[in-house]
Amino acid sequence: MGVMDAQTHRYYTSMFSYRHAFHAGNHADVLKHTVLIAVLKHLKEKDTALTVLDTHAGAGLYRLDGDYAETSGEAAEGIFRLISPSKTPPTLVGTAQAATKIVAPETPEALQDYLDLVASFNAKGSHKVYPGSPFIIQRFLNGRDKLKAFELHPTDSKTLSANIAQLEAGRQVVVLREDGFEGIKKFLPPPVKRALVFCDPSYEIKSDYARVPEMVADSLKRFATGTYAVWYPIIPRPEAHDVPRKLKTLATKAGKGWLNATLTVKSSKLTSDAQGEVVRPGLPASGMFVINPPHTLKAAMQAALPLMVKLLAQDQHASFSLDSGG
Repeated sequence: MGVMDAQTHRYYTSMFSYRHAFHAGNHADVLKHTVLIAVLKHLKEKDTALTVLDTHAGAGLYRLDGDYAETSGEAAEGIFRLISPSKTPPTLVGTAQAATKIVAPETPEALQDYLDLVASFNAKGSHKVYPGSPFIIQRFLNGRDKLKAFELHPTDSKTLSANIAQLEAGRQVVVLREDGFEGIKKFLPPPVKRALVFCDPSYEIKSDYARVPEMVADSLKRFATGTYAVWYPIIPRPEAHDVPRKLKTLATKAGKGWLNATLTVKSSKLTSDAQGEVVRPGLPASGMFVINPPHTLKAAMQAALPLMVKLLAQDQHASFSLDSGG
């Protein structure tokens, strides 16, 4: 291998500096994994085999009581707001429930499915472990189903391989230390003719914003009937706003149905602390765009998103949107 050029060096330096462990269980995970579970639940109603391609799989499992999570504290503003009575608004607080239940009069099915699955990785009443997408997906696999989990980060790829090995899943789950954007091409179309592509990049690298719609465009040409679920951040950058716009255009031109769900928990405006220093708000919002969504997904998210806003709101700017077409 030749000497790495400066641009490539910056690319890998930026990519390898990102660790999802700092963000596990945050409000973006609540949205993306609620949608993922709802999609998988519907797809697995059929007995026919399913291939799932996870383009940015991460480490697979995360400790919410570990140094990474405690440093960022993002889970406290995410999943723990759903399961801790002390964090919920007064109008939603009922009797103290087990940590597998939201403290609310009625819990939408999609959100309860999400909480139940996360709870299943923990001892009763405890939430120390948070499952990433590969482990969520694996829970739905059976028979001839396959999961190809791509992770290029050297440490996370090694950790993911070790975590997956404990499942003793054999050939059902394969970890590939490859660029997921490119790696999925060799698996589309899948031999089983049913596939879900889950794409959840960090977007720490600016080029990810362009690579996501490029990957989806290529994938639709290879396998038009697959389901494509893409997470994206909503931040004050033009390229971030381009992602759902481009995906909508792709789906419309291909004559495919689509659904776009967004969750905003706070304002994206910069503020100042007591010393006059500028305080960046962190991630204020994110979205999930699904092409060829299950027909049940819109109703599921219509029920779940209002409660997400109530429980995860960090200021008066919290809101959600749900659009669909095709």
